[in-house]
Amino acid sequence: MGRIWSDQNRFQQWLEVELAASEALAELGVVPQDAARLLRTHATFDVDRIHAIEREVKHDVIAFTTAVAETMAKAGHADVSRWLHYGLTSNDVVDTAQDLLIQQASKLLLDALDTLRTVLRHRALEFQHTVQVGRTHGVHAEPITFGLKFAIWYEEAGRNRTRLAAAAEDLRVGKTNGAVGTFAHIGPEVEERICARLNLKPAPVTSQVIQRDRHAAFVSALALVAALCEKIALEVRHLQRTEVREAEEYFSKGQKGSSAMPHKRNPVTCEQICGLARVVRSNVQAAFENIALWHERDISHSSVERVILPDSTVLADYLLDKTINLVDRMIVYPDRMRRNLELTRGLIFSGQLLLDLAAAGMLREHAYRVVQVHAMRAWEQESDFRAAIEADPEIRAVLTQEQIAESFSLDRQLRNVDHIFERVFGPPASTTA
Repeated sequence: MGRIWSDQNRFQQWLEVELAASEALAELGVVPQDAARLLRTHATFDVDRIHAIEREVKHDVIAFTTAVAETMAKAGHADVSRWLHYGLTSNDVVDTAQDLLIQQASKLLLDALDTLRTVLRHRALEFQHTVQVGRTHGVHAEPITFGLKFAIWYEEAGRNRTRLAAAAEDLRVGKTNGAVGTFAHIGPEVEERICARLNLKPAPVTSQVIQRDRHAAFVSALALVAALCEKIALEVRHLQRTEVREAEEYFSKGQKGSSAMPHKRNPVTCEQICGLARVVRSNVQAAFENIALWHERDISHSSVERVILPDSTVLADYLLDKTINLVDRMIVYPDRMRRNLELTRGLIFSGQLLLDLAAAGMLREHAYRVVQVHAMRAWEQESDFRAAIEADPEIRAVLTQEQIAESFSLDRQLRNVDHIFERVFGPPASTTA
């Protein structure tokens, strides 16, 4: 990803736009065929030379075209360089080439999202029936399976992939319609040919720039990718707490967690992911600020994009790589999950008990009061909730011992997990033949 945003590759994409333009113009008889051919054969550049010229002229595109013209002169074709950048304005080259860079970056990110989905699916199926307590507000709620967490992340990663692919496709556009977007110097048919050579679509209408709502949508899609990475990492951070210890990030041999406390195994990768996701998210604000420019264009967006587009794509790529590794190598403790689920001695079944009492004929409001009295006593005294329920004559008057046991059944609570998995992943392979 860093190579994509290097000066070498950025200027190379500028050159690709310039060469596509000269060749399209040659097809239409505006530029001599030999000139286009010689430009394609001999036009090149030296990054250091471009920077040296820019320090003098204070204009990056002029520095670029000057440096390319020098290489044509060295090749013995100085006169041909007059057909370089013919009919174009700076942003015809810069905006179009930037979208080529975004396509390259998007390919890496979409591939990484595919890999993340693969490891999430693998671990979801691995823990499909691994029982865990679900938590709302950080407090024990009702039983789930650990695999459901991965299934949720898997499906969200799919939505993120769809959004990112759509945002990248929305930016697969070019423009060569001049200083104010009117095709004053070269016509729409040239732009169509140029874009076709670059595997881009002509933007239907622009000012001097491609409109920045497209870029804001792209950075927003990156922020949503980063938010998913953070979401996964934050969950692992909570599960790695000593009091919980249901899962933890991989801790390598020889790794040290603290300079002062040799026992520490800290979720440092998860914390890095959570921290860096904030940076990507903050770049969305800058991308939205770039949408409104003065009239047909000012330059306030340009300096911003030189930071936020490389940074956001590099960080998204890094976060995806870290998250893939986190998920793939995560250490899971099913026995601890089971012990934590049983900590409250049946409290997590209070909701099912309430429903069963109502179904058996007890008014819901009264049933809620009866169950809550026992629940609060069990909570405060750390006593056995199920035993208290079984000993309550008012409850035993409407529910049999077998019905109470069914109210506290894990299998009953989790009977639809396989159906959820089929919704997300499709039928199991063994049933698709």
